[in-house]
Amino acid sequence: MPLRIAILETDILHPDLQPHFTGYGAMFVSLFKRLGDDISCQVFNVVQGHYPPTPEQFDALLITGSKADAFSKAPWVLALKQFLLSRYHQGQRIIGICFGHQLMALALGADVSRAPQGWGLGKMQYQWLCKPTWLKGADTPLSLLAVHQDQVLSLPQGARIIAGSDFCPIGAFEIKHQVLCFQGHPEFTADYARTLFAVKEDVFGEEQSAKALKTIDNQHDGLKVAGWIRDFIVDAKTQNVAGELQLTK
Repeated sequence: MPLRIAILETDILHPDLQPHFTGYGAMFVSLFKRLGDDISCQVFNVVQGHYPPTPEQFDALLITGSKADAFSKAPWVLALKQFLLSRYHQGQRIIGICFGHQLMALALGADVSRAPQGWGLGKMQYQWLCKPTWLKGADTPLSLLAVHQDQVLSLPQGARIIAGSDFCPIGAFEIKHQVLCFQGHPEFTADYARTLFAVKEDVFGEEQSAKALKTIDNQHDGLKVAGWIRDFIVDAKTQNVAGELQLTK
């Protein structure tokens, strides 16, 4: 039976991007499809107030990136934060990407704010700082496309850093068997990143956009990250079953 992932889409594409690209939820659906038929995804746009009616039926929730700040007081952001806290305390597995990475950390008590070093744009590398058992084939530094001006500055209680860089020390973290978060975007393609930088050059700055564009190509670890997300969920489910069997003995 395929793994079931509820994708909580936390943005609506810029109007200039909509004729050419799909939303972040659909990008993840396409990415997971490249792994095969063992993952079934359903997208819920939480900006528009759409949530899975029975979230417990999913093996994991995945929170996408967004132009919103994790520390925003926008009603939909506050509602999502409370939803995630509730699901976390119910023991649901949660995956966070970029905004999702930051929001999950913030919801669990970590410090998230504007990065003093400014925008992180383009293809970035992160060094592996630990390698959990589910992280197989991580033989070279993690390489992902990135677009963010906020960062996770401290870890939630019980979390450990998986990967980081000088620019972004907490590039990925996990809370054992339940939460896995990445700052970079595994779902982005080079074409999307190039178009995004062009459309939002006034936000990022001409010089920084031009510098970031030189780093972008299709040689990044997005597909590997999708596989690691799958492996993390499978490993977590196995651990849960093992724990339940232990309790019955």
